Amino acid sequence: MRARFHSIGLTRNIQLMEDAMETIRFDDIEKLRSKISAVTQERINQFADVTGDHQWIHVDIERAKRESPFGGPVAHGFLTLSLIPALTTFDDSAAAWKVSGYRNVVNYGANKLRFAQPVPAGASVHARSRVIAVEPRPQGTQVTLEIHIHVVGQERPAVIYESLMLYVK
Repeated sequence: MRARFHSIGLTRNIQLMEDAMETIRFDDIEKLRSKISAVTQERINQFADVTGDHQWIHVDIERAKRESPFGGPVAHGFLTLSLIPALTTFDDSAAAWKVSGYRNVVNYGANKLRFAQPVPAGASVHARSRVIAVEPRPQGTQVTLEIHIHVVGQERPAVIYESLMLYVK
């Protein structure tokens, strides 16, 4: 009898989750992608001020147009990487699933980071991510995410990042 009640409760919880989820058509490509963020020259300049990285390829528009192999200024790789929280939809309102029961979550580091393509000033970027590993650790559970940041309209990623997140007991 206990299994039956558990099953009824589980069915009710699944129905509540399905009711709360947004329905997106299979061909609504933009909505299926992550949030989009503009990488403006102003944002690049602000990042240069914060980090002290004022290399001309990022902040000197005229010189970058003349001398850069990219035809103009490009974003710092670490600026693009730092946009991950703004691009991903890990908040409870957008997620199809939710991790619970942990004390806190810690950015544990990275296995891989590549800046594969430049992000031109004025471009917009979006991210794609997937869980590639879940492993028990003495402190909790480690989740490995593969995140690709793309310039909107380009198939090849600008950033490839393998992130380690530790959900602490």
